[in-house]
Amino acid sequence: MRRVALILLSFVTMYIGLNAKCHPVDYVDPFIGSVHCRWFFFTPAAVPFGMAKPSPSTDGHYGSKNGWQANGYDYRHGSIEGFVNYHEFQVGGVLMMPVTGQIRTVPGTLENPDEGYRSRIDKQKESASPGYYAVTLEDYGIRAELTATEHVAFHRYIFPASDSSHVIFDIGGRLGESGPVKDAEVTVTSDDRVEGYVYTYPDYVKKYNPGGLVKMYFSAEVDKKPVSFGTFIGKEVSEHVGHAEGIGCGAYLTFRTKEAEAITFKVGLSYTSVENARNNLSCEASGLSFDRAAARAEKVWNEMLSRITVQGGSKSDKIKFYTGFYHALLGRGLASDVCGTYPKSDGTVGQIPCGADGKPIHGHYNTDAIWGGCWNLTQLWSLICPNYYSDWISSQLLIYKDTGWLGDGIACGLWVSGVGTNFTGMSISSAYNCGIRDFDVPLAYEAVFKNETCWKDRPKGAGKIDLESFVKKGYSCYAPGALERDSSKFASSHVLEYSFTSYAAAQFARLLGKEDDCRVLTELSDNWKNIYDPSLKMFRSRDCSGDFVLDFDPLSSQAGFQEGNAVQYSFYVPHDPNSLINLIGEDDFNSRLDSIMTEARKNIFGGGKKINAFSGLTAIYNHGNQPCLYIPWLFNFSGAPHLTQKWVRAICNEFYGTEPVHGYGYGQDEDQGQLGAWYVLSSIGLFDVRGLVSPYPSFQIGSPLFDKVKIRLPSGRIFRIKSDKDSDSEIYIEKVKYNGKSLDRFEIPFSDVVKGGTLELKMTNEL
Repeated sequence: MRRVALILLSFVTMYIGLNAKCHPVDYVDPFIGSVHCRWFFFTPAAVPFGMAKPSPSTDGHYGSKNGWQANGYDYRHGSIEGFVNYHEFQVGGVLMMPVTGQIRTVPGTLENPDEGYRSRIDKQKESASPGYYAVTLEDYGIRAELTATEHVAFHRYIFPASDSSHVIFDIGGRLGESGPVKDAEVTVTSDDRVEGYVYTYPDYVKKYNPGGLVKMYFSAEVDKKPVSFGTFIGKEVSEHVGHAEGIGCGAYLTFRTKEAEAITFKVGLSYTSVENARNNLSCEASGLSFDRAAARAEKVWNEMLSRITVQGGSKSDKIKFYTGFYHALLGRGLASDVCGTYPKSDGTVGQIPCGADGKPIHGHYNTDAIWGGCWNLTQLWSLICPNYYSDWISSQLLIYKDTGWLGDGIACGLWVSGVGTNFTGMSISSAYNCGIRDFDVPLAYEAVFKNETCWKDRPKGAGKIDLESFVKKGYSCYAPGALERDSSKFASSHVLEYSFTSYAAAQFARLLGKEDDCRVLTELSDNWKNIYDPSLKMFRSRDCSGDFVLDFDPLSSQAGFQEGNAVQYSFYVPHDPNSLINLIGEDDFNSRLDSIMTEARKNIFGGGKKINAFSGLTAIYNHGNQPCLYIPWLFNFSGAPHLTQKWVRAICNEFYGTEPVHGYGYGQDEDQGQLGAWYVLSSIGLFDVRGLVSPYPSFQIGSPLFDKVKIRLPSGRIFRIKSDKDSDSEIYIEKVKYNGKSLDRFEIPFSDVVKGGTLELKMTNEL
């Protein structure tokens, strides 16, 4: 086996001392955090931002109760029901499973794998690395391997000697977050391809795009001629019948195999048609072997991950760093084809313009909501992959052109907002502020301004459904259980969020010279003051009469504050932290925040060891979810930067782990790389509370875990961070220099970072 040989060669090389250097992929452990993980989390065989994400499923056919809960792969499970090719937020389908012996057409249960085609596995025979996954199916004696290109999933199954080796295509069954199947079709063609489609109706599509369907197409070719084939619907099998359609449909191919015989499938994928799935396969994988595809995938991952290299720190620090980096580049996969076709929100097919080379000028992407992405993903993208950031913005503008509104979460062109807010405009504004401008800027500004100020005919899928109240009254009215145009159960957090996003849009307007718009948006950005209760020095919901609500419990989850509570949101003025600090008083601010972090540490900065995505919602601080991620960095604005250095380091060391159960807290909600990206930024000591949306964006400086950091910028320039310290106990910064010049504060302009240069930090263990 190629990979076994490479591993053995690596050990020999290290032993004789010829090359002891590790590559970034060697530090990535995809199993970290894979207990209680989301549907799109564990897809190691994919390439960065790819469409094809083949991955094992342990419980995918059970579905997700409310459309978002942990589902798909759980490291604790002892059996696998198959390998699924589509994994995105609200998107999942096309399962394949190699078996021997009797054909079974249902997956079976975790409790009793023998009820279906499911197989037990031995965890010692399971491996995963960026671009590759392998496992042995113990019940069948089959070794399964996965890898991918952007649009093509590769499956290699190594069979025992058998006259009844089969590969099952379960097409019409529910998988992951994708909701119930509405229609499906599968065909075994005369040239032994297996092709078809599945249409599903996810919970979030049902909520935001009633009647819309997620459509997934595939075309699979195999490198060995089958001796037989058949199709099925549910448990009813039709031998030698090459077509089936409807819920529960599927197909199988049968082979005679020798001992250790490998059979490889290439599966072209598309969200637009079988023909485009076939074309995607032809363009990307014609003549490409499994081994070459796996080598290419590994090379791509190494190139992306080596854009930031670190030296020093512990081995576990590097594992957490590169695994977090990997997760930040894994999510939000392509939804457009090689030729530029893409799924539109109305169910038709659109076409992205092509350049002189005949290739589409940008991609289109499926994406979970960008809620809170200003404190992780977009900051990281702006540094190391601005080309993807620009592509993502152009993708969002496709939604705007097709629907008249910016979306947030997107699945096959459909709104799947999730949190019901909309941070997309802020992400666009941040990119423009950072000099990323190779998208349709006039259209982008039109979309951003509309997103922050307009409510007439605003569809629910565009989020901000209570924006009219925010704009006209200066606050959103709180009403328990409501999410209407004049009131919301998340009223207070919406006021704080809309104030922040209005500020971001104001800076976009300012840079474009739109002064009148800037004034309107700046006034809106101060609306957070309208729900500040000076008697409590906290934010408090107002009812529709304008009075503060009387029944106020600062730790009550979801009562006015989305996915959090009043204590967690009590610092939520990231665009103007100095004004909030002045209202509270600097000493009181520091005392309160330091006490919160001290108490939160006892609960591992979140929900303790309870394995649940929302276990920290009633805690005083919850690092496992977006609303708190900027908080430990606020001391840089309150005259106590040493406390940012202390608490950020503690969170990196204690909240983050290197195990399947303790990865991102214990079962916390890692939304397509956001917690991983936070670790990447914080562990190298660069982070912006304001999400890079201020007029002249800058990073606050923290305490790096590593002695040396090298950021290879897309321009070819290098930005270095050097920490001068004698031991790891020296976590406090005594002096800061940039290119030899002393800095008088713990902040460096974004423009200086992307110019390249060296940031030198003199560390100490004394305050």
